[in-house]
Amino acid sequence: MAKIKTIFECQACGFQSPKWLGKCTNCGTWDSMVELNQEEIKVIQRGQNSSNSKIRATPITKITQDRIDRFSSGSRELDLVLGGGIVEGSLILIGGSPGIGKSTLLLKIAGNIAKGGKSVLYVSGEESAGQIKLRANRLDANYDSLYLLPEINLENIIGEINQNSYSLVVIDSIQTLYSNETPSAPGSITQVRNITFELMRVAKSLNIAIFIIGHITKEGSIAGPRILEHMVDTVLYFEGDANLEIRLLRSFKNRFGSTNEVGIFEMTKNGLIDAKTISNRFFNKSKLASGSALTITMEGSRPIIIEIQALVTESYSHPKRSSSGFDNNRLNMLLALLEKKLDLPLSTYDVFVNVSGGIRVSEPNIDLAVIASILSSYRDRELNSKTIFLGEVSLTGEIREVSSLMQRLKEAETQGFQKAITPTTPIEPLNIKCYVVNEVSKIVEWM
Repeated sequence: MAKIKTIFECQACGFQSPKWLGKCTNCGTWDSMVELNQEEIKVIQRGQNSSNSKIRATPITKITQDRIDRFSSGSRELDLVLGGGIVEGSLILIGGSPGIGKSTLLLKIAGNIAKGGKSVLYVSGEESAGQIKLRANRLDANYDSLYLLPEINLENIIGEINQNSYSLVVIDSIQTLYSNETPSAPGSITQVRNITFELMRVAKSLNIAIFIIGHITKEGSIAGPRILEHMVDTVLYFEGDANLEIRLLRSFKNRFGSTNEVGIFEMTKNGLIDAKTISNRFFNKSKLASGSALTITMEGSRPIIIEIQALVTESYSHPKRSSSGFDNNRLNMLLALLEKKLDLPLSTYDVFVNVSGGIRVSEPNIDLAVIASILSSYRDRELNSKTIFLGEVSLTGEIREVSSLMQRLKEAETQGFQKAITPTTPIEPLNIKCYVVNEVSKIVEWM
């Protein structure tokens, strides 16, 4: 194999090129190509040389299916997100904004597993053992089979893992570690990539589940190369406001289960715990103020009633459109639709939309509730607190069918709601009265 003389690597995505590029051809980032030194090039060459052995292809009918063994984390919500529990030999990445509870949750989980008699290693590159001990006292995670290792050198960490039989390893965090084999600063693209590869090899060869905590960028993505998310088995993200009690743990990738489920946790003085009652956490059960409308969103297999809040005020300059927890582009689309179909002069008004509780909703089935809240604020008229709005609004003004309608309406019935504005009639009889609205212009009748 020819010797590599010069390599340039993109700091954003890890793409490599033999020559410098002003714009990365892989991710489109400008001025992100950095020249690797000779030591880093040698690491790449060693990896290429080790992959020269040929492997013959095998018919899929002759392949033996791998057996997936799971064990409980001691948290019902985390087990739900992971697809039924922690898979032995899996590599799991958890990201989230600072202070949202990543370290708190994993230390609590480590304590739960250690309580069951399994050996757990908690590696911290950011805190001392005394600091972790202080948090463990608060979380009630003090057990003899939970071991702490304040270390940032990968070789020392792997040496500790090889010497003892651990069932779970927690790395806090991946950006603080460095390897002697990769002479670059901790947190660099090359370091993160090579360390993740070594941890993956350890997890698979020793059949140990490894959790990795990852820092995020200001855009909300995991810091480091995007290949990091491709290498791991599972990618989990924490969502929610760090100032609020409720946290959502959402799965964006899971090789051993579904990515539809969401874990809901509550921050207490004893750390993050499974949220026991979430049915009324995201809406006000008393009388609604003008500009508020209620709807139901599906988080995985669970329906959650949420409150959509809107504020429409006269604009004295360029009109502003802003949303929190709802897609801003979709908000602009709905406002344009209201101007055309209902002749509302919203081009001279500032419009702000918020999903209460810090939850972020991406499904279009709450469009009707967003429109109802905007009209309620525009007319300064309160909506009935016992009414639910469900429906996706198209560009033609048509209100389209809602997925999992029966499941949503049963949740509304359980919570004592009396009316539901929907695009279709439910297939089963319910104690909640449904009014069918198939055009956005007819929503005015309910305002």
